[in-house]
Amino acid sequence: MSEQVETTARPEAAPDGEPLVVVRGLRKVYRTGPKEVVALREVSFEAYPGQLVAIRGRSGSGKTTLLNQVGGLDRPDSGRVLVAGRAVTELPEAGLLELRRDVIGFIFQSFGLIPVLSAAENVGVPMRLTRTPAAEREERVRMLLAMVGLEKHANQRPYELSGGQQQRVAVARALANRPRLLIADEPTGQLDSGTGRQIMELLRAVVRSEGVTALVATHDPNLISLADTVLELHDGTLTLTPAPATT
Repeated sequence: MSEQVETTARPEAAPDGEPLVVVRGLRKVYRTGPKEVVALREVSFEAYPGQLVAIRGRSGSGKTTLLNQVGGLDRPDSGRVLVAGRAVTELPEAGLLELRRDVIGFIFQSFGLIPVLSAAENVGVPMRLTRTPAAEREERVRMLLAMVGLEKHANQRPYELSGGQQQRVAVARALANRPRLLIADEPTGQLDSGTGRQIMELLRAVVRSEGVTALVATHDPNLISLADTVLELHDGTLTLTPAPATT
């Protein structure tokens, strides 16, 4: 049996004293015929409101698998995940859809924008799904685009924007329904180092201003200094490493 590693990712002063994310004994095994690959080995950690947590590790270390378990996009073989007090690993599909709609915002490496929609329309999509009144939706779209520095690009479509601008739209969209948790899987993977750092700085600013929790998978060592806590995965085993001092 694998040794359980329990890691607590907690800032010096958590706003409400309670973790938003609690992971206990998470294990995930992928099977292809007789071959087994252990993606997560008894992973445990906590993350608190107002905290940016970086998850690093080489390709194949289990970063995406871990984020998928926390976000309810996949189920573990054993272990438990709680987000905002809800047992993600025990929710039925309808409950998971509600959680992902109302509590969690996702940001992906590939941006995931709808090509035929403008930046403003892309940001507004999650609010359309929750039937937010049009006036309220339009006002929040304006506010979010201003927050990410794209208020002058509201009517442009993704192909008219740079990669960094597209990812800023994706960040704004992820915030549309006021999530309590942001999950970002290699959000700077397609960007140059300078633009990637700008996106991470934006995420850190959002965490501070909105009081959300952010779990960000990254392979870029230059971005680790922007995190409050660093979780490191090696072949599915999690360890806690001190976050470098910010400059």
